Amino acid sequence: MSATASKKAIWITGASTGIGRELALSFARDGYRVAVSARSAGKLAELKNSSSNIFAYAVDVSNTAAVREAVAAIERDLGPIELAIFNAGIWHPMTAATYSLEDAKASMDTNYGGVINCLDPVMQAMIARGRGHMAIVASVAGFRGLPKGAAYGPTKAALINLAECLQPDLKLKGVQLQIINPGFVATPMTDVNSFPMPFLITSDQAVKTIRAGLERNSFEIVFPARMALMMKSLRVLPYRVFFWLTAKISNREPPQST
Repeated sequence: MSATASKKAIWITGASTGIGRELALSFARDGYRVAVSARSAGKLAELKNSSSNIFAYAVDVSNTAAVREAVAAIERDLGPIELAIFNAGIWHPMTAATYSLEDAKASMDTNYGGVINCLDPVMQAMIARGRGHMAIVASVAGFRGLPKGAAYGPTKAALINLAECLQPDLKLKGVQLQIINPGFVATPMTDVNSFPMPFLITSDQAVKTIRAGLERNSFEIVFPARMALMMKSLRVLPYRVFFWLTAKISNREPPQST
């Protein structure tokens, strides 16, 4: 058996761009067999062609049946998924003035629904084996409601709550669950933002932090440190002070183009 074949199988969703893509490349360089999923078959094919350790499984995570088929195919081809990183997500900046029911529903279907669709078959298989490791990518935006986050923030808050609910029981069953809460990371998703992004870091920095966190037993992987401290501090502020601060933030943003 080759050194590469002896490495465990990893599944990463939302792997066509950004953090997911860079994580896949990082694990593949270390010899892991990495299954990558996203809706874009073309981008996945490009990623697959970059390494013999990357295997593409195009899937829309909001499609429950398609996810089950993808998980079955991965485990048939690569063996048991030992580490799953549920990373797929979309970002629609949204305020009351720009509220879109369609975008709000799409955000929940992908960011939250996509995770629970993936979580179900993977979690059940890991529980049956008595081992496994899962990580859910949420965001510091889930700590408290922020300007323009009306579609995105609730989905990430739901993921954090979900992970908190499941972690104690999964631990008893031999399965590790972690929550990943990034701040602003320079990716195609954040390239659309017209507002200031404090403590912005690169994808490479994010990957190094995530991989270090995955090696530890701590429940939460949150970064960068200054952004984490700021957002966690906001969680304990009384509403009057919190809304005053967010109003100040909104007033400093450049006007939206029309």
